[in-house]
Amino acid sequence: MRNIIVNNTEIKISRRTHLLILLILPVAFLILAFLFDTPAHILSGLYEIVLTPDTLLTDYLAIGGFGATLLNVSLIALINIFIIYKLNIQINGAVIAALFTLMGFSFFGKSIFNIWAMYLGGFIYVKYHKILFEQIIVVIMFSTCLAPIVSQFSFFAGLPLPYGIILGLLFGVIWGFIITPLSSNMSKIHGGYNLYNAGFTAGCFGTLVYSLMKGSGINIQHESILSYEYNELFRNLLLVYFILLIIIGYSINNKSFKGYAKAFNYTGKLITDYTQLIGHGLTFINMGIMGLICMVFVYIANGSFNGPIIGAVFTVVGFSSFGNNPKNSIPLMAGVFLGGMLRIWDLQTTPVIIAGIFSTTLAPIAGKYGTCAGALAGFLHLFTVMNIGVIYGGTNLYNNGFSGGLVASILVPLFESFKKEE
Repeated sequence: MRNIIVNNTEIKISRRTHLLILLILPVAFLILAFLFDTPAHILSGLYEIVLTPDTLLTDYLAIGGFGATLLNVSLIALINIFIIYKLNIQINGAVIAALFTLMGFSFFGKSIFNIWAMYLGGFIYVKYHKILFEQIIVVIMFSTCLAPIVSQFSFFAGLPLPYGIILGLLFGVIWGFIITPLSSNMSKIHGGYNLYNAGFTAGCFGTLVYSLMKGSGINIQHESILSYEYNELFRNLLLVYFILLIIIGYSINNKSFKGYAKAFNYTGKLITDYTQLIGHGLTFINMGIMGLICMVFVYIANGSFNGPIIGAVFTVVGFSSFGNNPKNSIPLMAGVFLGGMLRIWDLQTTPVIIAGIFSTTLAPIAGKYGTCAGALAGFLHLFTVMNIGVIYGGTNLYNNGFSGGLVASILVPLFESFKKEE
């Protein structure tokens, strides 16, 4: 059933058209970068982005400025779209989720320098196992969550620069080589109820690497560098883009929202590919709606659209092609909001807001066990994620994925045990 498109109303569009739709955002960012900033300032800002430690939370808008950040995001997105094009990969939910996650975290943590060693590691892996690179490209795109460790080794390990860069790149290659078998096995722990499985995998491996680094005298400083300068601009940009996604989806779905409610019938558990289950048109509609819901959450929490919050929103939008929908996601956000009302942490702060948005990694729990279970998962997720990053020094960008894996691995067996008793 997972491989059958149940929506027969949509207009069939070509792979080329799908790629053009995905190009809209990075091309727009590229144009805006040079429209509102000078080439000299952009290049100097990009240099600062490359040399920053990249640990959570490092907002590139504060480090490199508006133009450099958008150039970093657009270059990473465009190169990956080109790779997708050259490998002749079909545009499905996993590809969309990976691409939007890459774009999102290119606002904070993933630079044009620190991600490519993972791709080389993945390339070596497929040559060693004699398989096709397209079989693991999505996993490799997600593997870039440990990009901060590449930067740490390269520039902050206290080594001469050439040796530091070699060590950083070597780590990236090793991580890119081993993530495929690791992530496959890690998903068994939470049973597919944590959408950000790569984050759970990276959290486990990152803890080991961070312990080795710390034991070797390499200290990693936690960062909290945030920008509040571009709130209104990005709020308007995101609003326009998400409405545009809905319009595109509406047009592809034969100018109709017919069939969208079918998305609510799926729990979201890995693997739930909406492009195959309800069609691309309704998938784009779902992505746009989920983007607007995330924006409402930021508004209710009185937050600002800085780099990490924009990154969180884009990640959820991407995974709205691969598991998230309003029915299974809103309960998680509500649970985090309730946790924030206890005033242990300020609900208006960026870490709490992104915890609320990223808590939707546990959407399959709400999809399977109901609204109350989802709210409980969101509540526990907040308390876990606000304390868990210390064990890997903030080097795992998918911090919420690691937290989500822990919460799911505990809650799901409990829910199942109570279900059997009924």
